[in-house]
Amino acid sequence: MTAATDRAITVGTRERRRIRGGEFSGTTAGLAAGNVQANLVILPKTLAHDFLRFAQANPKPCPVLAVAEPGDPHLPTLGGDLDIRTDLPKYRVWRDGELVEEPTEIHALWRDDLVSFALGCSFSFEQALIEEGIELRHMTCGSNVPMYRTNIRCVPAGSFAGPLVVSMRPLTPVDAIRAVQITSRFPSVHGAPVHIGLPHAIGISDLGHPDYGDAVPVHDGELPVFWACGVTPQAVVAEALPEFCITHAPGSMLITDLLNAKLASL
Repeated sequence: MTAATDRAITVGTRERRRIRGGEFSGTTAGLAAGNVQANLVILPKTLAHDFLRFAQANPKPCPVLAVAEPGDPHLPTLGGDLDIRTDLPKYRVWRDGELVEEPTEIHALWRDDLVSFALGCSFSFEQALIEEGIELRHMTCGSNVPMYRTNIRCVPAGSFAGPLVVSMRPLTPVDAIRAVQITSRFPSVHGAPVHIGLPHAIGISDLGHPDYGDAVPVHDGELPVFWACGVTPQAVVAEALPEFCITHAPGSMLITDLLNAKLASL
């Protein structure tokens, strides 16, 4: 094991323990730079197969990093000490498609039939953009990335169907071209953008009012660049109406021990 890997695993473990201990409760954007972050979906076993088929049919918004065994709150391939019940800053609890609670841990809600899905997150490729000198406006503003429901429909599977959700980062045309090149190398964490410019063309009427996250300024000469987003399952849950589901709260991700560099394709 290399010194760089040792450092990254130590960073991931340290950040998870801070979150687990209630010492950090904000957005994880920019946290544990170099480590893969993941979106979370937890469903009853009876719905897990359909959701896996949904994720496989929609790999841009739902790239699967790991799937736990029923009732197992651990994902050892993502972190040796990782506990899915405590290691995110905030969760969302859904009943019959309605958001009913946003707890900071889910021990009391855990069931033996629950299956956890960890999905790739765009926060993971952001470090590669930063290293290329590309400004990420939500980090400059100290806010969450803006996310929007679109008029693009996901490929349905079983009871799961709904709109694609996208995250947006304003970039100059030169930076937008470079961002396409960089993020294309990270298909496990959403890959290249799905749309550039013309937000109305994908059903976004007002960039100043995101459906999730926080609005950020788009300066003259900049293009809104949209990536598929791991919040998509939450929009799908609102349509599919499963009797019970737990997800991450937007911006509150699971920090893993995987390295972003290991996910990059050549």
